Amino acid sequence: MNKSTAERITGKVLSYLVFFCFAAVTILPFLWMTSTAFKFEQDVFRFPIEWIPSSIRWKNFQDVFTKIPYLNYYWNSIRLSVIITVLTLLTSSLAAYSFAKLRYRGRDQLFLLYLATLMVPWQVIMIPQFMVISKLKLADTHLSLILTQSFTPFGVFLLRQAFMGISEEYSQAAKIDGCTHLEICFRIILPMVKPGLSALTIFTFMGCWNDYLAPLIFLTSNSKRTLQLGLKYFQAEHSTSFALLMAGTLMALIPVLIVYVMAQKQIIKGMANAGGIKG
Repeated sequence: MNKSTAERITGKVLSYLVFFCFAAVTILPFLWMTSTAFKFEQDVFRFPIEWIPSSIRWKNFQDVFTKIPYLNYYWNSIRLSVIITVLTLLTSSLAAYSFAKLRYRGRDQLFLLYLATLMVPWQVIMIPQFMVISKLKLADTHLSLILTQSFTPFGVFLLRQAFMGISEEYSQAAKIDGCTHLEICFRIILPMVKPGLSALTIFTFMGCWNDYLAPLIFLTSNSKRTLQLGLKYFQAEHSTSFALLMAGTLMALIPVLIVYVMAQKQIIKGMANAGGIKG
C-alpha cells in the first residue's frame, strides 16, 4: 500500500467518523423522545438510561387525548399549515413569475429590495404586525396567522431561481399560441419546476407546523390554539409531565414525516436548482 492510498483511506475513515458523530447527535434526541413516550413518569430520568423501557405504558397516549383537547389542537395545526402552504405556493409562484419572466423597469431592484427583507427578523416586526391585526379586529382569529404568513421572500427567491432556469422559448411559443401570462405560469412553467415547488411545500409546512411564537401572540382562545401551544399544558411551573409531553410530541411528528418522506427527492433537486443567483 503506497502513501497516497493510505492517506485516501484515512481521509475516508475520518469523514465517515465525522458523519457518524453528526448522525448520532441528530438521532439520539429522537430515540430518547420515543423511549420516554412509552415510560412511566418515574422511569424517565432513571440512570442508566433505559432506551427500551422495561415496563411499557401505552396509557400515555390515551392520557394525552383526555387531559387536553389534543384532537382540536391537531386539527387547528393541520388546517392552518395546509391553508398557509397552499397560499404561499400561489403568491410565491405569481411573484416569482413576475421577477423572472416579465420585463419592466426596476424589476431587479424591486426583487433585491424584497429579498432584503429576509435580513429583518420576524421578532422585530411582530409588535407592529400585532398592532395592525388588532386595528383590523382580526386578533384571536386564524385569519391573522394566514394573512401574516402566506407571503415569504424565501419562497419567491426559491421559485424565481427555478423559473430563471427555464428557456424563454417555452414562453414565446405559448404566447404565439395565444396563452396569457397566467396560463403560461400555471400550465407551462409550474409543471417544469416541481422540485422547487416540493421544496417550498415542505419548508412552509414544517415552518407553520412547528411555529410557536406567532400563535402565542395572535391567539388567545383555547379552542383556536395550535398543537405547539397545546403541548405546553404538560409543562407546569414547578413540574413537567415528560412522558405525556413526549407522547404528544411523537404524534405531532407524524404529518411532518409523511410530507418529508413523500417529497425528499424533490427537495434535494429544488435546492440544487436554487443554488445560484441568476439574472
